Amino acid sequence: MTRALSPVLGTVLLLAITVALAGTVGLVVFEDAAAEPSPRTTFSLSADAAADRIVLTHEGGDTLSTTDLTIRVAVDGDPIHHQPPVPFFAASGFHGGPIGPFNPATDPEWSAGEDAGFELASTNAPLLDPGDAVEVTISSEGSVIARLETTAT
Repeated sequence: MTRALSPVLGTVLLLAITVALAGTVGLVVFEDAAAEPSPRTTFSLSADAAADRIVLTHEGGDTLSTTDLTIRVAVDGDPIHHQPPVPFFAASGFHGGPIGPFNPATDPEWSAGEDAGFELASTNAPLLDPGDAVEVTISSEGSVIARLETTAT
């Protein structure tokens, strides 16, 4: 009788493993299919060393809500000390308020044709010098939408 039990247990165990693997594969496939696609948007970037100003222009594509955005800035590969907490006003490391939808007093929807920018304060580092490579990464809800690079003028 002990022999008859072994093949049955082996079959049940093999069936359980197969069902678990199929469930895992199905979950991964359907989770990826259900994920919302990231916004499709085009931007341009300018950096003015004389004013320590960085301006991003929404050139076209999906409208974005600035409340969902994260902006990260690096100068010559070094992240600036105080990153812009968009939307913001009078944040540490920035001079005054930002322009466009980065300013909480304006519409948080960033549409094609709109500029959004900010000016680095002397309390932030590194500041911009002519010829510096400026890189800005724009993310929405943790997904990178764009990486932009320009040279400060």
